[in-house]
Amino acid sequence: MDLNNLPAFIAVMRERSFTRAAAQLGVSQSTLSHTIRKMEESLGMRLLTRTTRGVSPTEAGERLLATIGPHYAAIQAELSGMQELRGQPAGTFRISAHDHPASTILWPRLSPLLPRYPDLNLEISISYGMIDIVAERYDAGVRIGERVAKDMIAVRIGPELRMVVAGSPAYFAGRGKPRAPADLPAHNCINLRLPTHGGLYAWEFARDGQAQQVQVRGQLVFNTTPQMLTATLAGHGLAYVPEDAIARHVDAGELVTVLEDWCPAIPGYHLYYPSRRQSSPAFQLVVDTLRYPHDGDVT
Repeated sequence: MDLNNLPAFIAVMRERSFTRAAAQLGVSQSTLSHTIRKMEESLGMRLLTRTTRGVSPTEAGERLLATIGPHYAAIQAELSGMQELRGQPAGTFRISAHDHPASTILWPRLSPLLPRYPDLNLEISISYGMIDIVAERYDAGVRIGERVAKDMIAVRIGPELRMVVAGSPAYFAGRGKPRAPADLPAHNCINLRLPTHGGLYAWEFARDGQAQQVQVRGQLVFNTTPQMLTATLAGHGLAYVPEDAIARHVDAGELVTVLEDWCPAIPGYHLYYPSRRQSSPAFQLVVDTLRYPHDGDVT
């Protein structure tokens, strides 16, 4: 069997899709399909079952991936490490985060690195789910506070964060303002659906040491913050969003915040990664650049 075909097999197995695997490898779907067929012919057994819904492994395919997958990942890591012996951070750094820290922290701080380190590649994947960064092959993830697994290292990358309830002047003109979280069920609230368990995000409040969560209701549900903000600006309801994300709209009089005494500051964003993760020049560069407080460019 031609061992050069193994990366194609691993990509299809992990993506469970010829389309996504072909895009990842930079080849056509027909070329990738031909490569897998050649592997199966050389082994004399089927590795993948193709259906209209996608691709699933056979027992032989599962066994082959379980055997060679870890070794292939180790080879990739070592080759990346060899590249970095050239003296410049190199390789791909993959981060999972939702859109707010990606826009306000990751991109502003990491984008200046790109022209200085041409062999450094960044992949920022937007996700609201509590994904397994190890299983999904991310180098790191971003979460609020230090709510990460015990075998992870958490590095603070941002200041304290404050979530607030906001609405447009037009909305309040017709509905009035809530005076306490208990008033929210009477309002049209814009919900955020989280992929984890498919549930709606409960709005969190605290005052005088007492915390409470409110499951709000309304006509609209989105799965990202920017769409919630657009609907709020259009007067369709109240939204629970990061304060800094709406600051310019509040200053312009386009939005008004309410229940401010129920919205204390909370720990800011943290970058987290496995404690057993081997450091490299590229990895250390990204972590040091994101570390808070941010003291400017890392040289």
